[in-house]
Amino acid sequence: MPFVMPDATRVHPVTLPDGSLHHGTVFLSNVIDQPNIDVGDFTYASDFDPPPTDGWAARLAPYHFPMSDGRLTIGKFCQIAHGVRIITAAANHAFDGLTSFPFGIFALDKEVMAQPDSRDTRIGHDVWLGYGAIICPAVTIGNGAIIGAGAVVREDVPDYAIVAGNPAQVVRMRLPSEDIDRMNRLAWWDWSTYQIARAREALEAGGLDALEALAPADQ
Repeated sequence: MPFVMPDATRVHPVTLPDGSLHHGTVFLSNVIDQPNIDVGDFTYASDFDPPPTDGWAARLAPYHFPMSDGRLTIGKFCQIAHGVRIITAAANHAFDGLTSFPFGIFALDKEVMAQPDSRDTRIGHDVWLGYGAIICPAVTIGNGAIIGAGAVVREDVPDYAIVAGNPAQVVRMRLPSEDIDRMNRLAWWDWSTYQIARAREALEAGGLDALEALAPADQ
């Protein structure tokens, strides 16, 4: 039977063998409705102790409140494991003076409460954030990157890099540079669900030539 893509509008996209839904896995775009967070279709998060449906933003990005400055952007088809935390720039304290104590957060004056850091945090498409990874403020993680379990990402991560450790360092690149350019040009994550379903075998087998042969005419 031909492969059919899951319904991107589902909250819980995984159905267990007994027919029940796996409530520990969600498509994030259907459970996060926060004005400063953008999540692409098919990006999912899994947790062994899942929060309430409306609590996923606070679980993943605990310091990024609806009124926080800066944006958190997560691309399409990302995979986010249990224990991942995204510490956005909204968590930063000013430390250019003699103390880093945030007196302003206890004031009612909006100007006094102004955040010292409003930079964005960006996670590309098809990124795998491994168990317990920590993403530090204002980093950019490139398309196709893999972040190892427990890694602390303090610097930008190139497209299709595998990083691990604290601080996270590039272990190796998943693809040669010319193939990374080809993948970014193809941008398969933007294809229609029908086209992606047709390309599943090429995507899983690493067949870049085969993937290019299946690309839409406008690629």
